[in-house]
Order: sequence, then C-alpha cells, then structure tokens
Amino acid sequence: MRLLFFGPPGAGKGTQAKKVAQEFQIVHISTGDILRDAVSKGTELGKMAKAIMDRGELVSDEIMNSLVKEKLEELDSFILDGYPRTLDQAKFLDQATKELQKEIDAAVLIDVSEEEIVKRISNRRVCPNCGKVYNLITLQPKEDEKCDVCGTKLIQRDDDKEEVVRERYKVYKKNTEPVIEYYRKNNKIITIDGAQNVEDVTKELFNILRSFNKQ
Repeated sequence: MRLLFFGPPGAGKGTQAKKVAQEFQIVHISTGDILRDAVSKGTELGKMAKAIMDRGELVSDEIMNSLVKEKLEELDSFILDGYPRTLDQAKFLDQATKELQKEIDAAVLIDVSEEEIVKRISNRRVCPNCGKVYNLITLQPKEDEKCDVCGTKLIQRDDDKEEVVRERYKVYKKNTEPVIEYYRKNNKIITIDGAQNVEDVTKELFNILRSFNKQ
C-alpha cells in the first residue's frame, strides 16, 4: 500500500500513521525523516538541504520534491506523513509516482473540527522540570496542575494557547484544503472522524484499509 496522511495539528495523524505502518508493515516517513536521511547519507540533495537549514532557511519546494522522489525510488510500500503540503507538491507527487510506477492508493484524512482541536491542545500542560506531558481532559495529574513525577507546577506552552492553536488551524485549512480537494476529485480520499477516541479511530482505519487492501 502507498498512502498519504493528512490532518490538522492535534488530530493524531502521526500516531495513527505509526499504528498503520506497524499493522500493515509499511515504512512510515515524514518530510523530517527524508531530510535527515539525505543529510546523513551526504547525497548531493542532502548537502544542498543541509546548507539551507544551517542558514536557518526553509528548504524550497523544488529540493523537497526531489528529495521525496529520491526516497520513494527506494520503497515499494510507504506512508507519507506531512507531504504534500501544497497543491504544487501534490501535482509533482502525482507525476513522480506515475514515472516510478508507484501511484498513491489512498489519502487518509483524520478530520477534526477547529473547536475539538482547540479543546485538545489548549488543555495540554507540561512539566518544565522533567518534560512529562499532561492533558486536563484526558490525562490529568493526580494533584491539580502539579507533576505526578516531580511535583513541579505544570505550565502551558505558548504553542498550546488558544489563539496560537486557532491560527495554526487556519494556516492548515488554507494550505491543505486545496490538496484535500485534489485527492477528493481523484477519488483517493478516505475520511476518518478523528473526534473519536484513539482506539476507535485506529479500529475504523484498520477495517477500511484491510478491505481496501483486498481489492
């Protein structure tokens, strides 16, 4: 199987992608993994990407596209997580996978509303001392806002504040919606309700992919 995974920040797509990779024995790769791999191997593209990142700049679409294609040449089955992020990247991937005769089977969308994402992320709390992460809804500390491990008062990271989460969600929708529509038009989208608990999302996803795999 060759799959793409999409979902807003906090939807749990990374978690589900890892579970699917383990269950179906598929390589799960993110753009970060691809970059690190190319840099560690010292390929020409890897050297170019490293020089850009060392300057604190973002790797261009052109280089990222080439890195993705280079990585996919090595793999038969894969889950791509975090790519494509733009319509241009989606079109490039379409062309590249056709050339490699490794066309994408499905794009999995873990769909979660803005309000649910805000609720999940804004309730995160972190121990500044030992780094343990809590959630005031799903994983509460035993003592109010204090770490179970070391007793330090928990904090809310700036990235987890409501206004930041809403902004990130807007950026996700703006950038990703055209990509989702692209795969929807091509009948490649599998939409899962990510508002369910983690186990139910996994179960639904496994069932769909098992039936899909038999086709």
